[in-house]
Amino acid sequence: MTAEVSVERSVAAPAGAVWALVADVTRMGEWSPETTGCRWTGGAAGPAVGARFRGSNANGGHRWSTSCTVTDADPGRCFAFEVTVGPVKVARWEYRLEDDGSGCRVVETWTDRRGSLASRLGKPLSGVGDRTTHNRSSMEETLRRLAVAAEAGGDPS
Repeated sequence: MTAEVSVERSVAAPAGAVWALVADVTRMGEWSPETTGCRWTGGAAGPAVGARFRGSNANGGHRWSTSCTVTDADPGRCFAFEVTVGPVKVARWEYRLEDDGSGCRVVETWTDRRGSLASRLGKPLSGVGDRTTHNRSSMEETLRRLAVAAEAGGDPS
């Protein structure tokens, strides 16, 4: 069975502005409590379907990196990417945005793509035993931080 978690938040900023923040993966470490940074790889310089980037993550003393490929880059509407560690599928992350008249609604969705062995190795590798509960909490914090930055005009301070 595939686990999926979605959280949403209203943001007092236009969907296009919020999308620009989310799709600039080099800033993901500003929003996410677990991602410490990302960098474009393979000649990619920005969000486009097929562009690749490397994510660096930390949880307590646990550190790991992932390879990511952008699967959806529709400005102002959707940004999504697939995550792998080596040949192992890990997850799909998606940010859907919709203008709502006073700003926008952002829905962040995580879909677990790990098989049973990779799921069992999750705690020893990342320090997280219950990835679904952990991600829900982290995603709520990510959207909170993203909203603060977007509502301040993109300034994370």
